[in-house]
Amino acid sequence: MDRFEEMQTFAGVVEAGSFSAAAERLGVAKSVASRRVAELEARLGAQLLNRTTRRLSLTESGRQFYERASRLLAELEEAEQMVGHGQAALRGRLSVTAPLSFGVLHLAPLLSAFLAEHTELALDLDLNDRRVNLVEEGFDLAVRIGDLPDSTLVARRLAPIRMVLCASPAYLERHGEPQCPEELAGRQGLLYANLPNPRNWPYADAAGRPLNLRAPVRMRSNNGDVLLQAAVDGVGLGVMPTFIVWRELASGRLRSLLPEYPLPPTAAYVVYPSRRHVPRRVRALTEFLAERLENTPYWDAKPAAPADEPVAGEANQETAARPNLGDAG
Repeated sequence: MDRFEEMQTFAGVVEAGSFSAAAERLGVAKSVASRRVAELEARLGAQLLNRTTRRLSLTESGRQFYERASRLLAELEEAEQMVGHGQAALRGRLSVTAPLSFGVLHLAPLLSAFLAEHTELALDLDLNDRRVNLVEEGFDLAVRIGDLPDSTLVARRLAPIRMVLCASPAYLERHGEPQCPEELAGRQGLLYANLPNPRNWPYADAAGRPLNLRAPVRMRSNNGDVLLQAAVDGVGLGVMPTFIVWRELASGRLRSLLPEYPLPPTAAYVVYPSRRHVPRRVRALTEFLAERLENTPYWDAKPAAPADEPVAGEANQETAARPNLGDAG
């Protein structure tokens, strides 16, 4: 058996998540893909995959082998593209994961534009607010909203994310408008469930100490669009990112509250596994997104734009991910 085919098949199974999907991508039978991986494990004398009836997962040996194998495959593909097609053409498949609301509202049109520029590329996009393991689940890169935990991932900052406390005019007419954070005590909260402390109103005193104001739960959800609709309908008030609520703020369907008490800012990032050799298509998409999300992102720069208006945004330097919290969108 050719070692390249074994390595390519193993990497394909990891990235696709199953033997069936990997076999379809590679254009071989499922039995062929399974046999190649079994022969690779036999030759290496190590189990690379844990197989159950419901899912596949990498063993520690499998994780280490995948990191090295994927790098070698990327370098080989890069060399072939440089010789056969020059620097301009990008080929292959990109697997991307991103938060649902941000992906639908802002990432989708950018990805369509990117694919229009690179006609030989294919894209797999998974929109999910949970934090995925890029290596184990086979993603090339992720767009993440919020502070990043310390990890071996490389992070590129894309755009600032501004949070606002907001409510509908109807809710404020019934319950009154709070004049300071302390007046939020007892207010009915619309809470984003994926935050570490979703029931805390994220305000601090003059010395920067958290006020530890607890929000009664009127609605809790892991999706920002659901909370947006509840806010517009007057169900309660909530802290939401402006990339979700900017149209409603501009139209007056929601009002921003306590502007003199700014909330801690966060950011949007592209993250990808730390490798000595990063595939050109990963770098190309990272640069593309950064170029279009530079400076002040369009959802904070002006009143709500028509749905078909081109987008712009913010770019920043590439850094290793730093310790922090989690997704916020």
